[in-house]
Amino acid sequence: MATKKRFRMTRQRRIIVEELQKLHSHPTADEVYDTVRKRVPRISLGTVYRNLEILSQWGLARKLDLAGAPRRFDGSMEEHYHVRCVGCGEVEDVPVEPLPDLEASIRSNTDFEIIGHRLNFLGFCPRCRRGASESPVSPKEKEPQDIANTKLG
Repeated sequence: MATKKRFRMTRQRRIIVEELQKLHSHPTADEVYDTVRKRVPRISLGTVYRNLEILSQWGLARKLDLAGAPRRFDGSMEEHYHVRCVGCGEVEDVPVEPLPDLEASIRSNTDFEIIGHRLNFLGFCPRCRRGASESPVSPKEKEPQDIANTKLG
């Protein structure tokens, strides 16, 4: 008989949640680790990773899997959208209400049972837009890995 693991809020988990809720930068697990270590110096990176996964499963943290970017975490559990800068990877909340009619429309036009949605936008943050307009990067100035990933005509 399979048993469900009981929820146990350890001191480390509580501190991880508290610190994550203070950060509005949608940090990576490494960034959460750096912050949590100020309060729990002996915590390991593996412990932070494992606990972020557990807290996400329990609905106390939100895991953001944004295509083309490292996994990030959000301490806000309210439904909201995100925008990610394709230049620097910065992630911000989008200050608009979620679109409830979107799910109803998808539900009525497919055979899927819709249980929720996540909508993420891509763009360039003001800092990257400014940098791009001030100093355009020529192909010669690109990093070697950028050149290797550039499609040739």
